[in-house]
Amino acid sequence: MADIANLRTSAETGLSALFESARKGFASEDKISREEAFRFFEAVGLPSRRVEAFKYTDLRAAMQEASAPAEAPSLEAARAAVAGATGFAGLDAVRLTFVNGHLVRELSDLDRVPAGVTVTPLNDALSAGHALLADLAPVVQARDNPIYQLNTAFLADGAVIAVEAGAKVGQPLHLRFVGTQGEAFSTATRVLVSLADEAELTLFESHEGPDGIAYQPNDAVDVTVGARAALRHTRLNEEGDKAIALSTISVRLADAAHLETVNLVTGAVLSRHQIYLHFAGEAVTVVVNGAAMLGDGMLADSTLLADHAAVGGVSREMFKTVIDGEATGVFQGKIIVRQAAQKTDGKMKSDCLLLSDAGQMMNKPELEIFADDVACGHGATCGAPDDDLLFYLMARGLPRPVAESLLVQAFVGEAVEAVTHEGARDALIGAIEGWLAARG
Repeated sequence: MADIANLRTSAETGLSALFESARKGFASEDKISREEAFRFFEAVGLPSRRVEAFKYTDLRAAMQEASAPAEAPSLEAARAAVAGATGFAGLDAVRLTFVNGHLVRELSDLDRVPAGVTVTPLNDALSAGHALLADLAPVVQARDNPIYQLNTAFLADGAVIAVEAGAKVGQPLHLRFVGTQGEAFSTATRVLVSLADEAELTLFESHEGPDGIAYQPNDAVDVTVGARAALRHTRLNEEGDKAIALSTISVRLADAAHLETVNLVTGAVLSRHQIYLHFAGEAVTVVVNGAAMLGDGMLADSTLLADHAAVGGVSREMFKTVIDGEATGVFQGKIIVRQAAQKTDGKMKSDCLLLSDAGQMMNKPELEIFADDVACGHGATCGAPDDDLLFYLMARGLPRPVAESLLVQAFVGEAVEAVTHEGARDALIGAIEGWLAARG
């Protein structure tokens, strides 16, 4: 029987042509297997709803054309773009500024990096054969993901952030990604964060770009967290209203490591945020929260894999989605408990608040358990604002839109409360309030 092959879409054909053109500029000695990554992508193509992991987010249908990788902007254009950036603005942080996917050293605080931290631009690390490059792609399952492999294939810039053993870094680092261009473009950045044993780091990540431009960012953050080390990560997606924004964070955790990661989505017509966690050590604790505020025509997908491979891991995952108009929310979460991972405690929940009858929410929580001494569970809810609570607030003189906004803030705020950095938490609350104000 003959094999049946899918016809290649215009976007897939365009990506092949763009890769053939881009590969001429890749250094042959850099340790990034771009060729291998693209051949993997080329074999599977853009994922469609026929692929179980992308059942609700059909990239094959959504990406009509492949946008060319953005060139590094002029310093003048970069300054103009950053001047209007709002993500975590005003917070005291050491900033690494990426404009159109390229690190702008003149607009970054490379000379203010805190003691105990080393920041190396990715292209410099590749040229020098940086030892930490061996930690790229720290979670095996991510390597089978076409989005992640596409990021590797077109990787243009990024950074390697290393925190020394025992360093308690008080000042946060801020990865600031800003897009600016008058026509469609794509970006592919990779940031590697390595925390040695007993180190602590707070990391902000913000993404924003122009409205009305169908640009395509594909960004990835790889993290290794050493024994008894802690990373606190807060991410804000305020991409432009036509953007197709793809992102991945993959984290490997050693004994007694701690991770806090919270992602808020208010931008992009289509976004997919992928979270891969590997509990390599014992007694790891993880908090993973997400919130999405979706207006008419938007789709936001949060996909999580938590792989417990050692004893005593604790994971808490909470995702909140607010849907207005004909928007679609997607949550896919899987907790895997290996046979060796006895005494695992994993809880996962997804809640959705529907502000209109036209919206929809797709929930797909899963547990895959091979150990017998565990406490794991998952749940999902979806519904409209509580009429009794609305009546209570309106009976005290609040107009319905104000009462509804208060309920929305309380609903989403439960996910945002996990952010331990007060300034970052306030920034997320401000973005939520901005979304509600724009809704009217």
